[in-house]
Amino acid sequence: MTRVAIYARYSSDQQQEASIEDQFRLCKERAEAEGWEIAGQYKDHATSGASMLRHGIQRLIEDALAGKFEIVVAEALDRLSRDQADIASFYKRMRFADVQIITLSEGDISDLHIGLKGTMNALFLKDLADKTRRGLRGRVEAGKSGGGNSYGYDVVRKVASDGTPQRGERTINDTEANIVRRIFSEYAAGRSPRAIAKDLNAEKIAGPSGSRGNKGWGPSTIHGNRQRGTGILNNELYIGRLVWNRLRYIKDPETGKRVSRLNPEKDWIIQDAPALRIIDDDLWQAVKARQDSQKADWNTSGFWDRKRPRYLFSGLMSCGVCGGGIVNLNGVRVGCANARNKGTCDNRRTMRRDLLEATIFDALAHHLMEPELFALFCEEYTRHMNKLRIEATSQLAGYQAELSKVTRNTDRLIDAITDGVPASQVKERMLNLERRKAELQRLIDETEEPPALLHPNMAEHYRKEVDRLHDALADEDHRHEAVAIIRDLVDKIVLHPQPEGSKTTMAIDLHGDLAGILSLAAETKKPPRKGGDFRESTKLVAGAGFEPATFRL
Repeated sequence: MTRVAIYARYSSDQQQEASIEDQFRLCKERAEAEGWEIAGQYKDHATSGASMLRHGIQRLIEDALAGKFEIVVAEALDRLSRDQADIASFYKRMRFADVQIITLSEGDISDLHIGLKGTMNALFLKDLADKTRRGLRGRVEAGKSGGGNSYGYDVVRKVASDGTPQRGERTINDTEANIVRRIFSEYAAGRSPRAIAKDLNAEKIAGPSGSRGNKGWGPSTIHGNRQRGTGILNNELYIGRLVWNRLRYIKDPETGKRVSRLNPEKDWIIQDAPALRIIDDDLWQAVKARQDSQKADWNTSGFWDRKRPRYLFSGLMSCGVCGGGIVNLNGVRVGCANARNKGTCDNRRTMRRDLLEATIFDALAHHLMEPELFALFCEEYTRHMNKLRIEATSQLAGYQAELSKVTRNTDRLIDAITDGVPASQVKERMLNLERRKAELQRLIDETEEPPALLHPNMAEHYRKEVDRLHDALADEDHRHEAVAIIRDLVDKIVLHPQPEGSKTTMAIDLHGDLAGILSLAAETKKPPRKGGDFRESTKLVAGAGFEPATFRL
């Protein structure tokens, strides 16, 4: 009996949970009518189809590649994905796994569906985004909120006479408004955001996130980014000015996550909302004057050097107790930022930075590529790369075989015309063949070459390269490049407090970055950096479940 998997999804919290069950019911009816065995049901709740970072769809792909079913059934193609690239990738994976895709709306999915429906779904998303923005802009120009909420205000929920919800109304929350005034007053009086945040946390005052613990008030919650209008001190709604469209959000194709970009000021929509004013003009201007006095001069000599990580492992260290960042407390020692800035972590142990760097550097050179571990990894890596080679080669061979077939059919049509068959009778067929031929040639040109396998001497070469980088740190002409490469070898560093009387104040868990390690280990004249071909191939390995070694130092 043919085994099938059923997939269902609904997009947002505004839709009903019953939507999933309705989709399952319709797909089950189709499976029963065809005599199929249901091997599994996969679902994603309140998740956009613009991203493949969904638990249900990822489990479906994993099980398809494991051969657990022969057919995927969904209500419509847009339930699987609305993104052109994602649906094309999903289709290719299912085809490689010999899994057929059938939807109740479109039937048996083919290349034509992927091209046409993928384009239609992408246009639908763009049209939906445009309509949403148009509606939000109209709401803002009417003096209402364009979405979300700011600390100091409550959402007002109203229903019109026709039963439709009225959105965008806000009212001042007096308790939170007093906290906002306190923050502005203390900052204008000379207190730092860090000191203000520590006091608020010590008094157990809930922050904008509504939680207390480690997610309470932080310095960045208060000072934010003035240019982007983030942070308590930069929110112009506190002076009765509603600013909308300052930022736009686009999806990172690598991670599928949204990132913000600053829009030109001419595109901002600004409306007065005097009823929402919390801060008076004098206090606002006093805060702006202090911000101006502390603003960095971008033209000052050495400014851009200070934008680089100040120390070797800055930004890569985290606390093993609260998960917050480990920062430089002074020129000598490092410690937990939450313990120092917020008072929300009990890890008050510190460690000398030079000892930390020396310990980690020794581990990079002598532990992350131990011969026994590297030999085992080479075996697994080679097995996985061979699998990818087979997949890439079979896909490429399929395209080439179809291209040869299309070329032969085209030649036959030309011979038929030469033998006297009217061109009008074969015109449409000829055009279709030419279009498919061009598409196949494009697919062949775009198909990537299989990734390279590992050389058995990579471990020894890696250790030599690390030693060379250590020497480069003392050379001012090459220090910045050496630091960047060394940081590529580290995924994260977690510091755990040690009991009193231990030889060291904190234990170090070093997590090596797989792609960086293998890039450095590749014996080339210049180790490939992030974005290089070799690094891209190692991402496939990390994504398949291979993890670099982790050491407690």
